[in-house]
Amino acid sequence: MQTIIITGWAGFIGSNFLSKYVLLFPHIRFVNIDALTYAGNIEKISLEARNAPNYSFEHGDICDIDFLRSVYEKYNPTDVIHFAAESHVDNSIKNPRLFTEVNALGTQNLLDLHRTYKLNRFHYISTDEVYGDIPESGFFTEETHLEPSSPYSASKAAWDMLTQAYGRTFWIDYTITRCSNNYGKNQNFISLIPLFISKIQKGEKVPLYGDGSNIRDWLYVEDHCDAIWEVFTRAKTGSVYNVGGNNEYTNLEITKILLESMWKWVELISFVPDRPGHDKRYAIDATKIKNELGWSPKVRFEEGIQRTINDYLGA
Repeated sequence: MQTIIITGWAGFIGSNFLSKYVLLFPHIRFVNIDALTYAGNIEKISLEARNAPNYSFEHGDICDIDFLRSVYEKYNPTDVIHFAAESHVDNSIKNPRLFTEVNALGTQNLLDLHRTYKLNRFHYISTDEVYGDIPESGFFTEETHLEPSSPYSASKAAWDMLTQAYGRTFWIDYTITRCSNNYGKNQNFISLIPLFISKIQKGEKVPLYGDGSNIRDWLYVEDHCDAIWEVFTRAKTGSVYNVGGNNEYTNLEITKILLESMWKWVELISFVPDRPGHDKRYAIDATKIKNELGWSPKVRFEEGIQRTINDYLGA
C-alpha cells in the first residue's frame, strides 16, 4: 500500500490538501505529522477525511528525529509531501533562529530518513519568496536566481537548495513547487486576507504596510493543492515548478476589494510603517507546469475571494 507522510497537515495548505485527497484516493494511506503550533488545528481538516480509514495522525515535531524515526518504523512510508514550516514573515523578523531551526533542521531530518529508509518521492512545497522581489516588469521563472529578503524566505531557500543537494549527492527522487501567495479557507488570522476580513467585520482599522503598493500574485489554495498533486504524481525526478494564480494585485487593491465586498469604507484603512526588507513585487511565470503537466488555475480571483470571505464570515 502506498503510504505518504504529510508534514504540516493541520496548517493552511496542508489541511486543504488532505480534506480533498484523503477522500479521492482511499487506496493510499496518508500519515499526517504536525506539531500543532499556533497555525495548526486538527479541525481544519474535514471531519469526513479525519474519519477515513486511510488517514492517521501523529502529533510531534519534525525537528525531533527520534519521533520521526518511530513514525517511519510504525507505518513504513513510501513517499513524503513536506508542507510543515514556520511561514509568517513578521514572525521571522522577530525570531529568526526559530525559522532556521524548524525550516532547515526539520527538512534535513526528513531527507536523512528518506535516505535511510530508501523511500520513493520527496516533494517539497517552497515559495516564490525565495526569489526576492522583481521589478515592475518581468516574471520569476524556475531559472531565476534565489535572492531571499527575509529570515523566513532565506530559511525556505536553504530548504529548497538542501533538497536539490540531496537529490544530486544521494540520488533522492525529489520534486519542488514554488507557489505564489495562497488565499482561501483555513488560513491563520495572522495573514493579510483573513486578518483584514476579521477586522473589517468588527469595524476595526486595517493596518496596511507602507503605502500599500506592494504587489503579490494570488493563488486560490485549492488550485495550489491540485498543482502539488500533479507534480508529485507525474513530474520527472529533480523537477522544479513555479505555481502562480495569474492574479497580480497591490495590497491596497486587495484591501479595497475586501472593504467593498463587505460593504465597508476606505476610512478603515490605516497606513502603518513598512516592515524591514519588504519585497516590492512577486510575479510568477507558470508556463512550465502548464506546458509539461497541463495544470493551470481554475478559480478566478473574483470567485475565489468571495468564497474566502464567505468561509471566514460563516456565510
